Amino acid sequence: MIPYEDLGESRIDDGTVFSLHRRGKEFFLKYNGSELMSTNHTYSEQMLSEVGCKHIQLGATTRPAHPKVLIGGLGLGFTLKRALEMVGRPATVEVAELMPPLIEWNRTFLVEYNGPLLEDPRTLISQGDLFDLLSNKPNASYDALLLDIDNTPDDLITSENARLYTPTFLQKILNILTPGGKVSYWLSEPAPKFKKLLEQAGFYVEELAAKQHEKSKRAMHCIYVCSRESANSSGGKRGNDKKSNNRKRKR
Repeated sequence: MIPYEDLGESRIDDGTVFSLHRRGKEFFLKYNGSELMSTNHTYSEQMLSEVGCKHIQLGATTRPAHPKVLIGGLGLGFTLKRALEMVGRPATVEVAELMPPLIEWNRTFLVEYNGPLLEDPRTLISQGDLFDLLSNKPNASYDALLLDIDNTPDDLITSENARLYTPTFLQKILNILTPGGKVSYWLSEPAPKFKKLLEQAGFYVEELAAKQHEKSKRAMHCIYVCSRESANSSGGKRGNDKKSNNRKRKR
């Protein structure tokens, strides 16, 4: 078996260690030594952009003149790449990323996969905590939020991320969206309690099963696409409850 090549490591304040590795032509991001994501399983990350930006994609009748998107979590860059493809020009796609080394890795090692995404004039990198960034934004700031931070609200990367799922913060997200805006969450599996919280905050929630790989036979993950309830008068609150199994991608 081809061994892993260690490329870089970053430790955040609570002691959590993120590290980048290469094995052959593939890259792997690890979390405390366990695989978090890799360049050979990117389908669900790209799907997050596809379903989350569908209403503002190039050519859509609902596309604003200059769409504004925020991605929570840079990862290996695949959500950003697909978002840029979806929204076209002009547009602004902002990425909130906590770890400076991960930003640098996307500028160096990962360029061979996704190209110079961070140098695209539509890309805006905001290094820092997503909670702090959104807390300081005025209402109607974004047409789409694409959030890929934790496995689920019950399976957090850091304990501070619990702030992202409180009723108060969900109301902030509702207000920060433009009238036709949507927020989409990547989840390792369905989270019924979280879905109920989203509905209580005033969102209509569509639940979509997400494959790990395009050719996977079963969907491993889940994406919640959330829009204002009033914009879906015929849909009720139940959404599209497609099932996915209980296997997780450790994030």
